[in-house]
Formats: sequence, C-alpha cells, structure tokens
Amino acid sequence: MTSKKDKEVIQRLKEAGIDIYSQINKGNDPTYELPVRSLNNVFFDQKTKTIKLGDKKSTRNFLNIAHTRKFMQTMLIASELKKVIEEEATVSIRDLYYALKHTIEGTEENTFENQGESDPIIEDLESSLNLLREELHLAASSKGVISGSMKIKDGKDTIDLAKMGSGGWGVPSNVEPDKIEIKDLSAEYVLFIEKDAVWKRFNEDKYWQKHNCIIITGRGQPSRAERRFVQRLNKEHKLPVFALMDADPWGMYIYSVIKQGSISLSYSEEKLATPDTKYVGLTVSDVETFKIPKEVTIKLNKLDIKRLNEMKNYDWFKKKEWQNEFNLMKEKSIKMELEALSKKGIRFITEEYLPQKIKSKDFLP
Repeated sequence: MTSKKDKEVIQRLKEAGIDIYSQINKGNDPTYELPVRSLNNVFFDQKTKTIKLGDKKSTRNFLNIAHTRKFMQTMLIASELKKVIEEEATVSIRDLYYALKHTIEGTEENTFENQGESDPIIEDLESSLNLLREELHLAASSKGVISGSMKIKDGKDTIDLAKMGSGGWGVPSNVEPDKIEIKDLSAEYVLFIEKDAVWKRFNEDKYWQKHNCIIITGRGQPSRAERRFVQRLNKEHKLPVFALMDADPWGMYIYSVIKQGSISLSYSEEKLATPDTKYVGLTVSDVETFKIPKEVTIKLNKLDIKRLNEMKNYDWFKKKEWQNEFNLMKEKSIKMELEALSKKGIRFITEEYLPQKIKSKDFLP
C-alpha cells in the first residue's frame, strides 16, 4: 500500500511533468527551473545555523542545444523514479543508471555515457523538488553502525539495538520515519564517533550501557543516512548529540558537516544537519589537561595548515572558542588521533577521558 509520503512525492513528480506537458501543448520551448547549486549561491543561515542554498535559479531549456541532453536526462530520471515509487520498490543509484542507459533509436547517441552524468541529475531533482533522494526511493551505499538503548521498527521487524553484538546494527540508506520507526528509546544522548576502530572500543566496553546512550559511527566522513538518523534522534526525541573526532582539521571538519552541513549538500541540509551538536573532543588542549604523552602527537603538515587556514575563515567556525583552538593547534603545530589516548590505557578513552569531558561539559560549540 502506497504510503502518504510516497503519494506526496508522486504528486510532486506529476506536477513537474504536467507543467512540461502544458508548455509543449502551448507551443513553448519546454523549460525546467532549477536552483543554482554553485558556491556563489550557498550561505550560512545564522537563524537555523545550517548551510543553505540561496534563491538563485537557472533554467534548463529543451530547445537550447547546450541544455537539450541534460533536459532529456532529467525527464528520463524523473519518469523512472515515479515508476519505482508507484511499484513500492527501491533501487540503487547505479541500478537507475543502468536501467536508463541505452542508445536512442535512430541515432548513435546514448542516453547516458557514464554514472557521472546521471548522479548530478538526481541532485538537480532533489534540489528542485525539495526532496531527499531516499524519499525518491533511491538507495546509496551506507556504512554506518549503531548500538545503544533503543529499539527500532524496520518494516515488520523490531530490532533491539542493545542486542546487536560486536558489529552493531548497520544503518540502512533510508531512515525516513515511514521506513524506520524509533521505539522504546531510553538513551540520554547520542555519541557520534568519527572512527570505526574507536566505535568498536566503545561498543566492546559497553559504554552505551554504562552511560545510557547511543553510539554511532560513519566510519570517517558519515553518509547521509547516519546524519539523517542522528538528526531525527535530536529533533524528534530531543537527545543531545556529542561528536568525538580526531584533533586535526579533517576530524573537525567532519564535525562541522554533522553540525552545520556541507556546501555540496546545501540544498538538503535542513533534513541532514544537527545544529545542536557539541564537539566533545579530541582537542589540542587535552594534551595538557589529560597529561597525554607528547610522543603520540603528530606534526602538522602543509596540507593540514592550509585546511586549518581555510576553516578559520568559515562563518560557522568564527566563534571565539574555535578560533582559540585553531590558533593553539597552529602554535603547537601538532595534531592527534583518538587512538593516541590508548597510550594512557586501552580503556582510558571510555572509562576516564570521555566521562570526565561530558561531566565537566568541556565542549566546543
């Protein structure tokens, strides 16, 4: 049975098609309007504290030879997605590409030459329809895992995230409310961990059980699924979110993506970003506070310094606390990985470091 949300999505696709059909009937050049997704149309919204797409629009005209191919591809993908949703199926982005790739009859032209042509069209449709690709029944590879004090309902199956063993529950690509229902939630906060190896330490030590929380990792840069699920836990259930990252420009940038969003996905960050997220660690100042041996620190390289200088200028990193942290990192010329804390003991990170940081509310905003 088609869900209410799916009916809404089908209706949006229909309306887009009807608009094009109407233009053709009137003898007009069929035109499809799209938000401009370039850097000069991206801004940091101080009110929502997320990265957003501006109001600039562009048009894709069928009779403009420079636009014709992309116009055709846009209509092909929109039409196929409507069928997929009506059939209550889900396809991967790669499946969609192969399903639509063929030579156009009477020509030597292919609809798509490679997936590099179809992927941006999907993003165009997401931004123009104000939908996530998951709402269009498109699945991408997800890599995140989660454990904690919570049950979820996935279709007809109820899954207890406290009984997922050493591997945790693999976060599916679509975690929208009509697919994944959050049930029996007793956790007090969410801990978003950058690295899989560190997440495994927290899971093995049953940190989530001892501290009544949820632990999740995106195994590096998180996919949209992990970010969306954490946003749901924060927005729908008011759970605080703490980020545990490496003390380097790359870990800190991953934190900013979780919190404010990314420039590349600015068109959908309202549904992905979690502005309430707090950075709990790791920081350069932790070296002194926790007496971490200097030999586990790593010297900043030229690429680190370049990235650090870029981040210092981002609007969302302008707060004094972050500027002080960046300045200290440059002054000391060091970075540090979370695994370095094991020098103080295998369970130091789960039994001393993090509990103390959270208890003392030693966060960066």
